[in-house]
Amino acid sequence: MEQKFIDKEIAGLKETNIEKLKKLFPNIFKDGQIDFEELKEQLGDIEEVKEEKYEFTWAGKKEAKQNYKSGISGVTLKYCPEESKDPETTENIYIEGENLKVLKLLKNNYTSSIKMIYIDPPYNTGKDVFIYSDNFKKSSRESEEELGIIEDGEKTINILKDNMYKNAKESNQYHSTWLSMMYPRLKIAHELLAPDGVIFISIDDNELANLKKMCDEIFGEENLLEIFHIQVRYDNKSLTEKDDFQKLMEYTLIYAKNKDEFYPKKPYEDYSVSQFHYEIQELEKGTKVTLGGKEVEIFKKGQYKIIKHDEGKIGLLKSTWASGSVLTGNASGKFFDKFISPRKNADGIECLYKVKGIGEDGLGYRYFTGPKRQNATKGQFYSGVPLERVEELKNGESKKYSPIINYYNYSADFGNIRHEGGVGFNSGKKPVKMLKNFIDIASYENKDFTVLDFFSGSASTAHAVMQKNAEDNGKRKYIMVQLAQETNENPEFKTISELGRERIRRAGQKIKEETKSEIDYGFKTFKLAETNINWEKQEYKNNIDKYILENVFMTPEQKEKLMQDFVEGSKDIDIVYEMLLRYYGMPLSASIAKMEDIGERTYIIDEKVIVCLEDVVTDEIIDKIASKKFAKLYLRDSSFKSEKSLEAKQNLITRLNQQKKYKEEKTYKVEFI
Repeated sequence: MEQKFIDKEIAGLKETNIEKLKKLFPNIFKDGQIDFEELKEQLGDIEEVKEEKYEFTWAGKKEAKQNYKSGISGVTLKYCPEESKDPETTENIYIEGENLKVLKLLKNNYTSSIKMIYIDPPYNTGKDVFIYSDNFKKSSRESEEELGIIEDGEKTINILKDNMYKNAKESNQYHSTWLSMMYPRLKIAHELLAPDGVIFISIDDNELANLKKMCDEIFGEENLLEIFHIQVRYDNKSLTEKDDFQKLMEYTLIYAKNKDEFYPKKPYEDYSVSQFHYEIQELEKGTKVTLGGKEVEIFKKGQYKIIKHDEGKIGLLKSTWASGSVLTGNASGKFFDKFISPRKNADGIECLYKVKGIGEDGLGYRYFTGPKRQNATKGQFYSGVPLERVEELKNGESKKYSPIINYYNYSADFGNIRHEGGVGFNSGKKPVKMLKNFIDIASYENKDFTVLDFFSGSASTAHAVMQKNAEDNGKRKYIMVQLAQETNENPEFKTISELGRERIRRAGQKIKEETKSEIDYGFKTFKLAETNINWEKQEYKNNIDKYILENVFMTPEQKEKLMQDFVEGSKDIDIVYEMLLRYYGMPLSASIAKMEDIGERTYIIDEKVIVCLEDVVTDEIIDKIASKKFAKLYLRDSSFKSEKSLEAKQNLITRLNQQKKYKEEKTYKVEFI
């Protein structure tokens, strides 16, 4: 491209709107901003590239990866029995809090243990507000560095620079912001999924393409099971006459943790032998030939007889037309198409072919009939009940499965959704009927698993889990995670999380009244809160040298506060739950009991973990603990105050080893807090 032409175009850009540039080079606009490297290529300045690779990226992806990898500290989950329902018996969990922090807290307890995840994240329609702690907004300089923009004096770049930042401010990095919000959450979701787990993600067309690319990267392109097309509106109800196109569809991306491990529950019907009602009689011997390496006996008209019985049964044959997809997807159809159909001119019409070495019905052969008219090309083949089906029928049950369809019309359900669950709410509510379908797909030979929804909104997923359990007597559990986001949609409730918990109560009561099912209608409520542990003391213990100078200037009160084990005002139960969150593989629904025979502040979690919060640990307490069976023991470092108790602390593990049971199974660990 000549420089004169470039200068002319640049001059025009000074005088016209940046939309002119979009018309000239639409592919340089990415995420509401200009890709200057792409622009340079469009203007003829193409740098030599040594190596290229396919990758999906966006402005802020590095930060999103760091956000995923960064740890979580200073927070825990606080148990709220007063906002729970049947907390002593339930296995369901409701967590109020920012979902990325919550997901990071759950990793210890639920890694590789969640069978199904369903999420309905913000759709990024341009009206969404991401109320999350992630810092996605970038300064102009940060964006400039990411795009590789430098002050090199190139006229075109400099002229457009101000416009780019104006657009970036207006768009707020439209797609990048959303992708950076989703990336760390989906990465942790992948970790939480069980080996045979599956995730369903609702989305519309605004981010469908980007979400799929990101999920291909996180879950593996090979683990994409399907994209469901969900009709959410009636096609005869136009939203506005000004629209050229009417959007009826939303989508659900479905990924398995491992496609080879996940088995969906497919629709089926009982296998029937009603179509097996034909009998073929050979009246004379036929002519033997070899076709496709198989021995074939050809019977002319009059040399055989086909009898149709009134009722089907094992031992009779079923007739199938060799046409359409059967010719390419069925072994018998392929044989007919390649070897029998072309023989009409040589053998004539209305012939019967007995082909040996085909079939799964144990006969050892399969009958085919050739065309019955001169102008016909198709025929039929006759097969018996497959041996596998015969065996299943003898055992009492045989099922014929069908593929799962990828289109569902839920327009009526979406249209009447506002008051579903007994609470008025519109924002992103999903029909229970749709969610039950997803749960059903995940329920292949298993109705006892955990469903996680970390964008739970009005808790439609919890409602669907209860409804499905009531219908099939399942034991599925749920974990709902929802930010305490203020809502003005329903004057009854201040926050969406408050609305969600009440929806679970009301829906559960209604299900119980209608079905009389005795399932788990309760839930334990937890809220994201500040830690109960004085981690500064832990840091002090590990880095005493660092605090030497600071100690000189500390007041006695400050020193005393520094050496406290727990944050002032912490309750024992909150501390115990924080210890539970640190122990691998133990669910939040675990039972917690006070060990009255040991002391006033000693607890046991699910008969596995002992948390001893006693102010003073004596020899007697150690002896009692040593007599118990456990996997882990938490003790306060400060509980060993006397010289005698300090000695007991040093000898604790030795004394535990002396217990006969631990010589046989050394599964316990001791940790001091």
